[in-house]
Order: sequence, then C-alpha cells, then structure tokens
Amino acid sequence: MQVLVVLLAAGGTCLGLLAAAAAAINPGRPNTLSSLPIHRRQKRDWIWNQMHIDEEKNGSLPHYVGKIKSSVNRKNTKYQLKGESAGKVFQVDESTGDVYAFERLDREKLSEYHLVALVVDKDTEKNLESPSSFTIKVHDINDNWPVFTHRVFNASVPEMSGIGTSVIQVTAVDADDPTVADHASVMYQLLKGEEHFSIRGSGLIVTANKNLDREKQAKYEIVVEARDAQGLRGESGTATVLISLQDVNDNFPIFTQPRYIFSVPEDIRVGSPLGSLFVEDPDEPQNRKTKYSIVQGEYRDTFTIEPDPTRNEGIIKPMKPLDYEHIRQYSFTIEATDPTIDLRYLSSTSTKNIARVIINVTDVDEPPSFQQPFYHFQLRENQKKPLIGSVLAVDPDAAKRSIRYSIRRTSDKGQFFGITKQGNIYNEKELDREVYPWCNLTVEAKELDSSGTPTGKESIVQVHIEVMDENDNAPEFAKPYEPKVCENAAQGKLVVQISAIDKDITPRDVKFKFSLSTEDSNFTLTDNHDNTANITVKYGYFDRERAKVHHLPVLISDNGRPSLTGTSMLDVTVCKCNERGEFTLCEEVAAQVGVSIQALVAIFLCILTITVITLLIILRRRLRKQARAHGKSVPEIHEQLVTYDEEGGGEMDTTSYDVSVLNSVKKDEADHDGGGPPYDTLHIYGYEGAESIAESLSSLGTDSSDSDIDYDFLNDWGPRFKMLAELYGSDPREELEY
Repeated sequence: MQVLVVLLAAGGTCLGLLAAAAAAINPGRPNTLSSLPIHRRQKRDWIWNQMHIDEEKNGSLPHYVGKIKSSVNRKNTKYQLKGESAGKVFQVDESTGDVYAFERLDREKLSEYHLVALVVDKDTEKNLESPSSFTIKVHDINDNWPVFTHRVFNASVPEMSGIGTSVIQVTAVDADDPTVADHASVMYQLLKGEEHFSIRGSGLIVTANKNLDREKQAKYEIVVEARDAQGLRGESGTATVLISLQDVNDNFPIFTQPRYIFSVPEDIRVGSPLGSLFVEDPDEPQNRKTKYSIVQGEYRDTFTIEPDPTRNEGIIKPMKPLDYEHIRQYSFTIEATDPTIDLRYLSSTSTKNIARVIINVTDVDEPPSFQQPFYHFQLRENQKKPLIGSVLAVDPDAAKRSIRYSIRRTSDKGQFFGITKQGNIYNEKELDREVYPWCNLTVEAKELDSSGTPTGKESIVQVHIEVMDENDNAPEFAKPYEPKVCENAAQGKLVVQISAIDKDITPRDVKFKFSLSTEDSNFTLTDNHDNTANITVKYGYFDRERAKVHHLPVLISDNGRPSLTGTSMLDVTVCKCNERGEFTLCEEVAAQVGVSIQALVAIFLCILTITVITLLIILRRRLRKQARAHGKSVPEIHEQLVTYDEEGGGEMDTTSYDVSVLNSVKKDEADHDGGGPPYDTLHIYGYEGAESIAESLSSLGTDSSDSDIDYDFLNDWGPRFKMLAELYGSDPREELEY
C-alpha cells in the first residue's frame, strides 16, 4: 500500500513538471482561463527527506530524524505532528519542520512509526495544506544475542545406537532483523558432552559414539551454546540437554550361582512352586525374555521352569506327582537363554548361563492309594452275590501299614452292600433294576497302625455297580384304555386297538402276544403281530339291561427268557347311540379304590395315638375330682378360707370365723395341696422371705411353741386383744401339765 502511495505521488509530480515545461515552450499561446476574471489556485506540495533512524543510537537526546517542509511560503505558518508517538517520542520544530526523537529506539520493540504532518496557520490553526502521512523506520543494529526456546531440553535415544543417530533438535532465536546480513544468524556448539554427542549447524544433536551402554551410564547432560555470526553471545545463549538412553535387549541372563539345591516333600501339589532360580539380567523388565530349559537329564517331563521377569527369576514347578519311595533325588542341568536378544550388540557370548539343579524329595506319611481311579462292577437283579468285585488300596510308604475298608453310608442309604477286610464287595439284599439301575458307592480305605487304630490317613474311591436286567416283569397295557361300544354295534366293529409295554429293558426284537383268557364273550381279539391287537365285536348287539360294562381279561406274553405273561383288564362300556353311531348315553366305570398296607398302618397308628391321649385326659380329670372331693371333707375350713378377707369388727368380731381351726390336722393337707386355690397357706407364703432378716411373712406358723417371744403381755392390753392372747399366749394349764 505504501509503495502504491509513493508511485501515485511520483506520478503527480511528473505530470506537474510536464505541464510547467509545456508552458515554457509555448509562451504565446493564449490562456483562455487566465483571461477570465477568476482567482488562480497556486499548487503547493510537501517537501521532506526520507526519514529513518538507527536503534539504540548513541549521543545525547534529542536525535535529529529528518525534516518536513511544505511549499507554502507564509510567515504565519507552523508545523505540527499527529499520531500515537507524536509529542512523546517524536517532536517537530514549528518553524523549521525538523523532526527529533526524544527517546532511544529499539527496533525489536517497534520497527516503524506512523505519523501525520500538518502545516497550519498560527493564528487560526487552520490547515494550509492537506495532512500527509509518513513513516519513520528504525534501522537494525546487532544488539541481541540468540536465546534458546527452552533452558532445559529432554531427549532420549536407544543405547548402542550408531554414530549420527538423531537425538533432538534445539532452537535458539535472535531478535535482530533477519534481512540484515549476519544480524540474526545463529551458530551452535557444545560446551559439555562433545565426546559422546555432536551438534550440527541447524541445531540437531546426534550421537558421536556407538558404544553408549545404558547399563554403564543411563543419562547424559550436555550444554549447548548459541551465538550469532558476529560472535555476540550472552547468558541466555546456553541451554542444557538431558539425554536418557533407552534400554535394548543386549544382555544375556546369567545365573547367580552354579548350583541350586532344593528339598521338597513328596506330597507337593502338581504345579506348585518348589524353588526359584535367580539370574542377573541388567536389562529392564520389558526386555527380559529369559527362557529356562533342562539340557541334561531325563526329567524334562517331570519339572518345568516358568520365568518371572519382574523379579528376574525362574520358578521350578513339578509337572507330575513326586514319590519318595520311587525316586528320592532329581539332578539335572539347566540353561538360561534369551531368544529375543539383538546379537548385533553383543561383543561375546557369555558362558555363565548354565547351572546344576538338585532336588531332594523328603518322605511324607501318605494316605492309602487305590490301584484304580474308580471301579465298575456288574450285578444281576434279584440276586445275592458273595463277591461282586474287589477294591485294593496299599500304603505307599515304606511302613506298608494294613488297610481297613468301609462303605460310606451316605452313598448306600438302603444298606444293600457290604465289604470285607480284603476289599471284597457283596450285596446283603436283592436289588430291583427297575428301582435301582445304578448304585454309586464311596469306599473308604483307612490306614491302621500296629495296634489296629486308625492313623488318620484315609482315601476314598468311587465304585459304580451296574444292576443288570432280568425278565422279571410281565407285559402290561401301554396306557389306560376306556373303550366304548354301541349296544347295536354290528359284527366285526372295531372297538379299540391295544398295545403293551414291559418295565424290563425292551430289546429291539421284542414280540408281544395278545389273547383273551376266555372265549365266552361278545368280543374277539386279533393279534396284529406288530405288538398291537384289535378288539372287535364278535356277534353284534349288546343288552345293556344285562351288562352295561364288560370286563375282558387280556393275556399279554413277551418273548423273554423265561417268557412272562401278564393279565390286564379291559373294561368296555356299552352305550346308547343314535342313528349316526354317536354315543348318547354311557355309564361311567366305577373307579377302583384301593388302600396300601402302609396307609393302613399309618391310619392305625393315628387312631391308637388319639385313643391313648383321650384316656390320659380322662384319667387326669378323674384324679382331680377325687382330690377335690377329699378336700371338702372339712367344709368349715373351706368356708373359713373363703371368707378370710371379709371385713369384720376387729378382734371383738368372733362370730364369723374361728381361726384356731387352722391348727387342725387338715392344715398340713391344705399346705401341700398343689391343686387348691392360692389362699393364705404355707405352700404359698411359708417360704417367702427366706433370704430376708425378717424371715417369713406368713402368720400361719406364729402359733409354734418354738418362738422365743412371750405373748402373755397381750392379756394386759384389754378385752380387744383377748382373742390374740388366747391364740398366742401360753395356757397355764398346759404349762402345769408339762
């Protein structure tokens, strides 16, 4: 935009010069406009030099920048500046138009200043010329050194990388003008770490040593300096680069010891750890791919070694059960390798990755061991067999203790089977295959000491007894049949088709034969020879008045060995039918009611229990009545007791009751009568206060002669206490007799 303005100004100047020249060449040419009586406007123009100033200029302020001047020739003109920096940074001499800078300028803060020049009348402050914009440029000097974008850089590179491998790009910036030669150019060099790394002109740091080993030194600190072409540098022209070496798999695992010895009990579980093989691998865990193998010995299928890269060890685990009586020591050679190692980084192959392993098996008192994991025997139903099969368990230890066998009763709830000392299994009861097709027994083998006492070591085994089938069930109807026939059915009319089943195991070639046990009926049975039979009308017409239901016994035989025949009853109902042969009236066959023996026994026990309870209740009521009748033999006592709490006239009221009668022999009977009402008797109050210093509160025992209190003083208290004196006071006659 500024270039365009300059071109326009230059074009206008050229046009003005051309016009002036044309006027000088043709002075005689009349000017038609000048002959008119009008005023002529004189062309004026701004005149100034190109303005610029160096930054950070030395010398005393203000600094001369340039001069603005207009072609206006008047004594009363003055120059002015307007703009953001006018009056602060730049000022103009009103008379001469000289522009001065009153501050030292920094191009890195502001490289150009935009101002507006004005020429005005001193008196009226009116513009004598149109305002004109101009720019003051600040020239750059090399006054800035390069500055890094970060004071500290972090980088990483794989260890053992080749020379020239890129590590990191560092950058320093020079704030000077890049258009001025060598003012903003930056040069880099290493002040520290140049023996392992180098830096290129662009600031790229690369490796200078191919033997950077992380296991020897994992981190490096280098210092980079940046300076410009003229050598200007400062404190901020240096930066620190922290370089970490990334681990690669470049080390073989090495056993920490040449021999490993372990002791393990023989009953250790398969897959359980029995020991650890420690190796040294300085690589990081993600690069530890140690593989352990057995290189010598015949126990590769007995043990396995699983690696644990986190703890840098191999864990030995048994793959088979160990047996002290069979093998007491295992010895073999193992090797540790790393198949993923990068061979380019290896200087030589280590020979310390082989070790010897010795495993000593210790003896453990083991439970008996059965010869088979399970047993399968067969037994024919409806038979008692002294020997169904035998189980055998032995003591695997060197002691070879004796074994006792038993059948766990929870597996033989019917107690059908038994077992001998030798482990022979027999059945004590016959079994029906249709009820018990399989019997699954749990046989226990307990170890005994020399005295025959169990040592606590025992084992179990499952014994599966298959009950074999015999032809012991006769055939029967396959389902309940309820055939019906019209009373006017024609001869040969099909009544029903029947089939049969057998509870025994039915072979594929089973053949059932059907027949009627009697020929004296109006029905005919025809065997279809496909295990079905048809029941048809023999003569025709049935008399419902004589029989509304006909009972046909059907004989069904099988072809088993021996052949069995069963009789099934077929009840045929004779019905009235309409002309289309549809049943209109049929009597239902009465359902057969039967009660099993178990139900009869249960009913009898219920009746017996109810009878006994009833007799006990009657007997108890009778005893209570007798006790009550015996207690009423002295009715006056009951009367006295019932009215004991009535209101009276004190000691003078003696007509209502006589308390002295309580001293009779019936008092003891009343005291010990548990069925009587809770009156004031000894069995209610006689034992109260046993733990108190006041002792019993009952007044029934106060007439005892054992008391130490002398109640003769009641005779001196007047007639109101006469009755108490007679009851509790001593009788002179009794003392005399005594």
